[in-house]
Amino acid sequence: MTAPSTFGLIGLSSEARNLHWLLTNLVEEVPGILSVAVVSSDGLLLLSSDADRNKEAREARQTRAGRSAGPRGSAADLATIVSGIGSLTIGAAKLMDYGGVKHTMIAMEEGSLFVMSISDGSLLGVHGSADCDMSVVAYHMALFVGRAGHVLTPELRSELRKSLEESQTTGSAR
Repeated sequence: MTAPSTFGLIGLSSEARNLHWLLTNLVEEVPGILSVAVVSSDGLLLLSSDADRNKEAREARQTRAGRSAGPRGSAADLATIVSGIGSLTIGAAKLMDYGGVKHTMIAMEEGSLFVMSISDGSLLGVHGSADCDMSVVAYHMALFVGRAGHVLTPELRSELRKSLEESQTTGSAR
């Protein structure tokens, strides 16, 4: 396990730092989780697991044919997928008139994808390995949602977006 980096957390509110800590803890403590993204109701990435960890996971999971397994390049790819699946399932629920969507699990040959509602349209997306225990991942996602849902206010979402934009600008300048 790698220790979480605090470099990008300087200057953030305690709620934002706590959310980062919860996300880091989710990735590091739950076996089989490769990457995580928190997405706003309008599809924007708010928070993601450590980019270096994502890169290591992708490199470690090269298939025999030499192609990458999972989202190709970035947390933005996972956020796009999560947003699309969230939209599709919300539309399906409305057509079926069965109430709101709580979670979606997709099992593929070489991995899994989990999408869970957090609050007012925000979503938690998890990309898991093929051998992850889906019930354990879903349980820990529910814990994350329970802890994060009440603090994910419009102000915090705005702060997280700004922080992510600044870190991407700083990262591209290096």
